[in-house]
Amino acid sequence: MNLPQFYIDDLIKTALKEDINYIDVTTDYLLDPEAVTQAYFVSKDDGILCGIQVAMRVFTLLDPEVKFQLYKKDGDPVKKGDRILDMEGHTVALLKGERTALNLVQHMSGVATATHRCVELVEGTNASIADTRKTLPGLRPIQKYAVTCGGGRNHRYNLSDAAMLKDNHIDAYGSITAAITALRKKAGHMLSIEVEVRNFEELQEALDAGANIIMLDNMDCSDMAQAVEMTGGRAKLEASGNITLENIRQVAETGVDIISLGALTHSVKCFDISMKIK
Repeated sequence: MNLPQFYIDDLIKTALKEDINYIDVTTDYLLDPEAVTQAYFVSKDDGILCGIQVAMRVFTLLDPEVKFQLYKKDGDPVKKGDRILDMEGHTVALLKGERTALNLVQHMSGVATATHRCVELVEGTNASIADTRKTLPGLRPIQKYAVTCGGGRNHRYNLSDAAMLKDNHIDAYGSITAAITALRKKAGHMLSIEVEVRNFEELQEALDAGANIIMLDNMDCSDMAQAVEMTGGRAKLEASGNITLENIRQVAETGVDIISLGALTHSVKCFDISMKIK
């Protein structure tokens, strides 16, 4: 995993506190706390697995003695009916952790699967698939990790990573040229600057001002192709807005370098995985 353990543990503990509170009235009143059970995870769909180590950590935090047999790892393709994981541990721990573990691995696998579909659709073109900052609060690290498991790339992680002049920044400051000039004077030499443009006039201004990356906002494919020709490799071009599975291939074939999709993280379908007691 490329995720810090302290972040994962904090996330899991928050979720467990939310779900268990102080007691699980069904499990704690019903079952012997010393009883041991075997269980397994099984895929109920076709896609890309992601978050299995996070799911396993849920159970180890509840029961340090739990044992696992892992059959699939993050980034692996899975088919409906595939056994992903076997485990053995205290029954109460497995039942208390079930929902939290599944919520996390299902969501992360959903993000990875959606990303992989987009990556497959643009295969053979120059375009890479990227996420955005349209993530669920508190879940950004695992969502962006899941994008990479699906073959995508991460856009800036937060506002400190790079300068991005969107339409509101430009309208508030006055012009693209003035904003880039001001940023260059104040920022360090490592800072990259991206500019969102809405038309060819703004594109030319961003190129003349030395933008590193230019986002083509809600342009149609013919305009994007013209923008690629105008740019001539002087800056990276990012397509964003109104991109769907139906048109993503056409967008990629315009020659843009990056296609960013907020839908990869903010409205992804949950991937169906079940836990079964043996």
